[in-house]
Amino acid sequence: MTDAPSPIAHGHGNTKAAWTAVTIIIIASIVGTLGVMMGNWVVFWVGVALVAVGGIVGKVMQMMGLGQSLHA
Repeated sequence: MTDAPSPIAHGHGNTKAAWTAVTIIIIASIVGTLGVMMGNWVVFWVGVALVAVGGIVGKVMQMMGLGQSLHA
């Protein structure tokens, strides 16, 4: 009989890359919300752009070794 493989332990995104990306995206959400509330669409679109920046920063930091490894 073969034993079932043990589950791989993951940090559930508890890395510097994940925290940085989430922080940027939360700030972007606040900026976008303020833009809508003020009726200022330029501020809203800045918030939308910051969401993309957060994702890119998180991915770059992961590739630099500050995120969770894709291979356990």
